[in-house]
Amino acid sequence: MSLSASHATARARMLRDIEQEYALTRGLTGRAVFPERIAAVMGRVPRHAFVPPEMESFAYENHPLSIGYGQTISQPFIVALMTDLLDPPAHGRLLEVGCGCGYQAAVLSLLAAEIYSIEIIPALAATADQRLRELGYENVTVACRDGYYGWPEHGPYDGIIVAAAAIEVPPPLLEQLKPGGRLILPVGSPAGLQTLIAVTRKEDGSFRRQEVLGVAFVPLTGNRSRGKD
Repeated sequence: MSLSASHATARARMLRDIEQEYALTRGLTGRAVFPERIAAVMGRVPRHAFVPPEMESFAYENHPLSIGYGQTISQPFIVALMTDLLDPPAHGRLLEVGCGCGYQAAVLSLLAAEIYSIEIIPALAATADQRLRELGYENVTVACRDGYYGWPEHGPYDGIIVAAAAIEVPPPLLEQLKPGGRLILPVGSPAGLQTLIAVTRKEDGSFRRQEVLGVAFVPLTGNRSRGKD
């Protein structure tokens, strides 16, 4: 997609804002530098193509934006940080829970070989799937399903990223993670504190959990996420 001069300027500013936020939060995240490979990818993905038309002028601002249905496109810094923590291998197979508008999936698609993305809201899933295909992100597969349970048919995964807050880490997602793989997700109450968590599956099958940063995400939905069977 061609980029207007105004979008190009705004995108350059977004990348600078992310770099500055890395520096400001390094004491919490342990990540002082915006990785070059992630900056390069986020410099290629047209974020304005993933937001509603009325939000296009704000597309490259470093904050979340509404995409309808009570959902948001995540703050660019958080997209960068979660992608950084995931550290996706170039040959890897990744699972995304909470496709939303498809922006995070587009970023991941330029870093790994296969992306499987779940969205529980049918209209968002259909729109994201169409948008990603039209923009040429051919290694992304989108499905409308309950993300709590993951997508075991395509697992195990080299990495899993969740763009909605769970009350606890969903066990099915842990089960679908390869040894050495990472699960990045926010955990906490929709109305209270949430913490971005990085979980690594060790070679012996056990898990190492790291708390990274306080965040605010929409809740992970679905029957099981609400405590129902």
